[in-house]
Amino acid sequence: MDDSEFPIALPVPRKGRGAVTNLQGRYEVDQREKVDDGWVRSEDDESEAPALRTQVFEERAKSILTRNTSPDIPFSVSLNPYRGCEHGCIYCFARPTHSYLGLSPGLDFESRIYAKVNAAELLERELSKKTYVPEPIALGVNTDAYQPAERELRITRRVIEVLHARGHPFAAITKSSLIERDIDLLAPMAARNQVMAAVTITTLDADIARTLEPRAATPSRRLRTIRALSEAGIPVGVSIAPVIPFVTEPDMERVLEACAEAGASSASYIILRLPWEVAPLFKDWLTAHFPDRAERVMARVRDMRGGKDYDASFAQRMKGEGLWAELLKQRFHNAVRRLGLNERRRGILDISQFRTQLLAGTRPSEPPQDNPQLSLF
Repeated sequence: MDDSEFPIALPVPRKGRGAVTNLQGRYEVDQREKVDDGWVRSEDDESEAPALRTQVFEERAKSILTRNTSPDIPFSVSLNPYRGCEHGCIYCFARPTHSYLGLSPGLDFESRIYAKVNAAELLERELSKKTYVPEPIALGVNTDAYQPAERELRITRRVIEVLHARGHPFAAITKSSLIERDIDLLAPMAARNQVMAAVTITTLDADIARTLEPRAATPSRRLRTIRALSEAGIPVGVSIAPVIPFVTEPDMERVLEACAEAGASSASYIILRLPWEVAPLFKDWLTAHFPDRAERVMARVRDMRGGKDYDASFAQRMKGEGLWAELLKQRFHNAVRRLGLNERRRGILDISQFRTQLLAGTRPSEPPQDNPQLSLF
C-alpha cells in the first residue's frame, strides 16, 4: 500500500499545554519519524490528548548571570531563575534551549522545569566580587521568573531580596500576576529609580490566549497587574510580543489602549520569531488550532522574513522587513503617539546606590532543602 493512501493525522492539543508534540531536539543522536498507522483522529473527534503532569527538578547552577553583546537587545546582563517554563507559550524563543539538556523543546520544555535553587546565593557571591561592575539586570527574559513553580519555591523572591539589599537596579518582565507579591520590595526600589517592570500581553482575546499561552495569567488579569504595579509607583510597560499575523496582530491597538488606561507608561513590540525547533512547533500549533488560516499566517511571516520562516540577523529578527513589517511599525507608533506612551520614561536606572556589602539584617531567606525533584503537580 502506498503511503499516500493514509490520511495525515492532525496534531492533537493537550489541555493546558501550548505544544501539541514532543518534537525531537536537534542534538539527539537517534532520529525518530512519525508514521501514520491508519488510526487517524477523525474530524468529528473533539477529544484531547491526555493531560501531562509537570515535574520540577532542583538544579544547583554554577553561574547565574548571563551576558550578551547583541545590538538589538536593550540590556547586556540577564538572570533566569528557571530553565523551561510552565506557561507553555507556543512561540517562546527559549524553547530550543531544552535541546541542550537532551530534552524536547516541545512538551518537555513546559512540563520538565529546572529550578536554580542556589540563584540568590550565586548572585550574592557575584555582587561581592571586588571586580564586579554594576549595571541593570534583566530578570526573567528567557523563561518567566514568576511561572507557577515560583509560588512555592520563591527563588525569584530571594533574588530580588539580594538586589533590594544591595541597591542594585533591575528590570523584570512577566506574564504572571505573581509579581504583585513582591511589590513590598519593588515599590521602594522604584522610588529610588532602581526598578522597572514590563508585562507581556499579546492579545485581549481570552480564547486565543488560552491556547497560545495556556498557563499564563489571563489577559484581563495581566491588565489588573499593570494597574497594581502602576498604583504602587512602579514604572510598568507593556510588551506586545510576539505580534502574530492574523492571530494576535488585529488586537495591537486594543492592547495598547487597554494597557495605557491601566497605567502603563511605555510600550514595545516584537514580531513573531521562529528560531530552530520553534518553527515546526508553531506550525503544528497553527494546524491544531487555526487550520483555516495556517497557510495564510505562515505566508505573511515569510513576507517579513525574506521568504524564510526566520531571519536571525540582528537587523531583522525583532521587527522583520518588507511592506507588512513597515505597516505594523507605523500602526504601533501611531497608537503609541496617540496614547501618550513612551513619553514619561524615567531614563536609565540608577546604579549609583549599589552597595558592595549587604546591610545587617537584610540577608535573603533560606533556600529549600536539597531534593532532586522538588515537586510533582
